[in-house]
Amino acid sequence: MTGTGPNGVADLPHPGTYQVDALRSSVRYTGRHLFGLGTVQATFAVTAGAIEVAEPTSTSVVRLSVDPATFTSDKTRRDKHVTSKALLDVEQYPDISFNSTAVREYGDQWRVLGDVTAHGSTQPVEITVDRVTASGTDMTVHAVAQLDRYAFGVTGVKGMAGR
Repeated sequence: MTGTGPNGVADLPHPGTYQVDALRSSVRYTGRHLFGLGTVQATFAVTAGAIEVAEPTSTSVVRLSVDPATFTSDKTRRDKHVTSKALLDVEQYPDISFNSTAVREYGDQWRVLGDVTAHGSTQPVEITVDRVTASGTDMTVHAVAQLDRYAFGVTGVKGMAGR
């Protein structure tokens, strides 16, 4: 199943539990630095996850775990700083997780509402799923969310690192 269904919303695969393939999955980060003048692009490794597609779709569940120590940009020095106590403090907070609370249709997209736990804080987030490609027992999902690091208590290096 690929594309959109009769109501214009991206098709989802058949109901069932789909394990996230950690080796083929990542979380991509884009942020600002240098007082908003520069852009940083990086990735985090996904360590585990599952998507339970249910009928009705609104009762589907998404779970994901990310390793903050795997923050990787194009600068090793930056990566070490981001994972240090100054920002992510990965020694004290070794996991970032997402657990969904609801799934809703929104135009031609899906919205997954849930909670992100990072840096000792849990905050609500809304994820927009804008692409789903399914083939047999495989599914590829592209989704976007916006998080404010200050909401998670990650407030170090103000000005040098965006929110």
